[in-house]
Amino acid sequence: MLALYNFLTRKKEPFRPLRKGRVGLYTCGPTVYNYAHIGNLRTYVFEDVLRRALEFSGYRVKHVMNITDVGHLTSDADSGEDKIEIGAKREGKSVWDIAKFFTRAFLVDIKKLGILRAHVLTPATAHIATQIKIVRQLFLRGLAYETTKAVYFHVPKFRSYTKLSRQPLAAKRIGAREEVVVDPEKKHPADFVLWFKRVGRFKHHVMQWPSPWGRGFPGWHIECSAISSTYLGQPFDIHTGGIDHLSVHHTNEIAQSEGAYGKPLARFWIEGEHMLVDGKKMSKSLGNFYTLADFEKRGFEPMDFRYFVLGAHYRKQLNFIWKAIAASRQGRLGLLNAMERLGHG
Repeated sequence: MLALYNFLTRKKEPFRPLRKGRVGLYTCGPTVYNYAHIGNLRTYVFEDVLRRALEFSGYRVKHVMNITDVGHLTSDADSGEDKIEIGAKREGKSVWDIAKFFTRAFLVDIKKLGILRAHVLTPATAHIATQIKIVRQLFLRGLAYETTKAVYFHVPKFRSYTKLSRQPLAAKRIGAREEVVVDPEKKHPADFVLWFKRVGRFKHHVMQWPSPWGRGFPGWHIECSAISSTYLGQPFDIHTGGIDHLSVHHTNEIAQSEGAYGKPLARFWIEGEHMLVDGKKMSKSLGNFYTLADFEKRGFEPMDFRYFVLGAHYRKQLNFIWKAIAASRQGRLGLLNAMERLGHG
């Protein structure tokens, strides 16, 4: 029997799907304001291996992935600018064009890496009505409140908020200092945005829709709750993403979905670890921010990167250095040569 490590319980568990022979798999997709970097791509490779393992085990998998094309600010904690608008300014294109351009670039990258495309790949902007519906439900259950600037999820009222992250709620005060300054009407520093109003710093936000709380746009986290429930129902079997989503994005998804409908969101939560570059966190300021195109410019093939990634466990940090990629290239070519010889034999 297939066994998977579940971050919700912090242990490996036998995998049994909710529906016999079928698996609902949700993977957090890209924010399409720039090219995917190698840390992102490592996560997508790990998710591809998971899907293939499930299918090899005889399951019929329904794979759903979101495309974030609105609402993801430069801070995961609701502060800063919308990343899509930043990308549009940088490239001199409209927000709609920038989202389409980098969605296509993402699809090219995953194809080069041999990653199976999700059965459902859909943008956040295609599900605004469902996001609004969930927020309305949260109001009915007393878990949402409105300020002059936004609609918030009131975290202290959702008692199991920390069950995935296992971080004390008090720790959220440290990471939320910017938000307290931005909106003094917030009831608790950990409260997160469900809907941004088109006022103040977002007065000229291009992407905006009507809502019961005025014109505006959704917070980042609500899109995954809307998309996963639309295509997989609630609960579904497996939710995956990068380990950086554990304490904020995935924690907030659980709060929204379970707070709105009173039942679990996903049974298994599987998170992929970080990729370091020369032992450091990836950063443009450090000059160690790489994309798949950077590999190709140096004469490597995308599958050299996939081979490199597959050499480490998905729950272990992986340190990227160019020498390791060169070694992976040699190892991959050696494997291909051996397979070719066996085929001829």
